[in-house]
Amino acid sequence: MRRRPERTGAGPSTLWARVACGWAAAFAGLHFYWALGGAVGLSVSAGPLATERPLWFVVAGLWGVGALCLLGALLAWLLARSGLRGVPALSARWLGWGVSALLLVRGLGIEVLLLTGTTYPDTSVSAGQRAWTLALWNPWFIAGGLAFGLAALRAGRRAAPSDGP
Repeated sequence: MRRRPERTGAGPSTLWARVACGWAAAFAGLHFYWALGGAVGLSVSAGPLATERPLWFVVAGLWGVGALCLLGALLAWLLARSGLRGVPALSARWLGWGVSALLLVRGLGIEVLLLTGTTYPDTSVSAGQRAWTLALWNPWFIAGGLAFGLAALRAGRRAAPSDGP
């Protein structure tokens, strides 16, 4: 009689949750770097706010978004846990779907608006900002949205280990 190996939670069913966790942690790290005074990449992301750095922007836009990203990393970690069952599992999956939707709407929505030119001409957005948004920032949001969506999907499909042989 063959015995099935025990589930360790390190298989393909947790891959996307780990990717989502890494995505969120990297994005948090970038925002904390900027909040501490780092400048690389901020000017093409935030434009004039990067040079002015008003207090509300640093607190809410950098520290706040970094903290939200850490919460996202925690959510992704929860989605990766193979023993997650019951109401917390359902809540984590719904939150995963919500984060996925938010990131995809942000990434795809802005991408479509910029590519179709349906946004009003804003003179405070430079051509460099527009190019970086199209080439880097929106695809980054789309990648995060896909990772969280696939993590939520996998967490919902994960089968319970069987008790039989």
